[in-house]
Amino acid sequence: MPSGILAQPALAAGRARARARAAADPPMTASAALFVLIWSTGFIVAKVVAGVADPDLFLAVRCSLAGLMFLGIAVAGRARWPHGREVPKHLLAGMLLQGGYLGGTYWAVGQGLAPGVMALIGALQPLLTAVLAIVVLREIPSRRTWVGLLLGVAGVALVLMPGVAGGVAGVPARVFAVAIAAVLSLTAGTVLQKTSIAAADLRASAVLQNAGAAAMVAVLACARGEARWIPGAALWGSLAWAALVLSGLGTLLLVWMVRRGRAANVASLLLLAPPLAATGSYLLFGDRLTAIQIAGFAIALAGVFLCNPAQRSRR
Repeated sequence: MPSGILAQPALAAGRARARARAAADPPMTASAALFVLIWSTGFIVAKVVAGVADPDLFLAVRCSLAGLMFLGIAVAGRARWPHGREVPKHLLAGMLLQGGYLGGTYWAVGQGLAPGVMALIGALQPLLTAVLAIVVLREIPSRRTWVGLLLGVAGVALVLMPGVAGGVAGVPARVFAVAIAAVLSLTAGTVLQKTSIAAADLRASAVLQNAGAAAMVAVLACARGEARWIPGAALWGSLAWAALVLSGLGTLLLVWMVRRGRAANVASLLLLAPPLAATGSYLLFGDRLTAIQIAGFAIALAGVFLCNPAQRSRR
């Protein structure tokens, strides 16, 4: 019997399994768009929270609430918990991905670093992720991805340039050091998601990672003597959005996409967050958008598209 005839049933079965997985998983394009929209609101939340709560205290409550939410989901869904030796890795991933990044970012902005400057420093994260992924994961980005990353960073720079002007003078060097350390923390946390912890149930992992992040920022809040907490609609609304949507759905989507794709390509999506945040500030706070900012948004979008061409299914 010809080998092609023998292979037909196997091919048909493989196609059936692929269709079943495609039906079970949401399209990557939809997930990417939702993630970028959610992640971009973090800059707006930080702006609102600055007037009603100390940063690390707010982050400790935010991550604790997100962890409790995922704990309920994991218990209800009977999620399988990681082995004991893997637990420290999940805690460390949370400390890096949320605790170190958010804690450092909020502190740097609170010390006088302009949000636009912080966002511009953060735009280097996809490039840093690409370099670290080569060393740790042996993921070699294509030439198209490198071009897209550089183009995206240039676009973000154009969008944030008006906010950067005047936001550097008078800021101590240690504040810049903390800002850079925060971006490095996010980079390391992103790449760590592709290691052995990627085999764990995403719900159980989210519980442990939020616990690690909450513990880290709680220690920082105590060390700095933070106690400012002004109840009101601004605080409760920001806390609900940050805990349930940003630390909940947003971070969950990021980890899920990193597990499924290349770290550098997924990290490139973060390049769209600052331009979208600038657009949100224009709609909510009346911040003016210039022609060069709009052009920068288009350039950043083109760069992300080069990194993720039509988000073709890897299945």
